[in-house]
Formats: sequence, C-alpha cells, structure tokens
Amino acid sequence: MGIEEPKFKMDISQGSPVKIVDGPFKDYEGKVSDVDEARGKVKVLVTMFGRETPVELDFLQVKKI
Repeated sequence: MGIEEPKFKMDISQGSPVKIVDGPFKDYEGKVSDVDEARGKVKVLVTMFGRETPVELDFLQVKKI
C-alpha cells in the first residue's frame, strides 16, 4: 500500500497560449513549452527584451487564453 502523490489536472498542453496571473511576470502572455504534471509546473516562453525567455511557473500562476 503506497502513498500516491497528488496529481494536478491540467487542461494546458504544450503550445497553448497562456496569461500569467500571479508572480513577478503577472500580466505577461506566452506560450507553453513544457508541462510537468507530477510537479504541477509549466514552462512558459515569455517575450522579453525582444527574445523568448523560458520561465518555470506553478500551474496556478497561469490561465489559458
């Protein structure tokens, strides 16, 4: 009888456009480049200073647009 870690139900997939709703990048928009359901994290490509920068965020910090 093992202990199961909670999994996050994410309706966000790689390539989905998202808006960041919390944290230092709040109100930025970007595109999901990676989803880690086990950890509840997403990696979002945000355009800053004229180039795409990967930012790792909690699932709760982004909203699908």
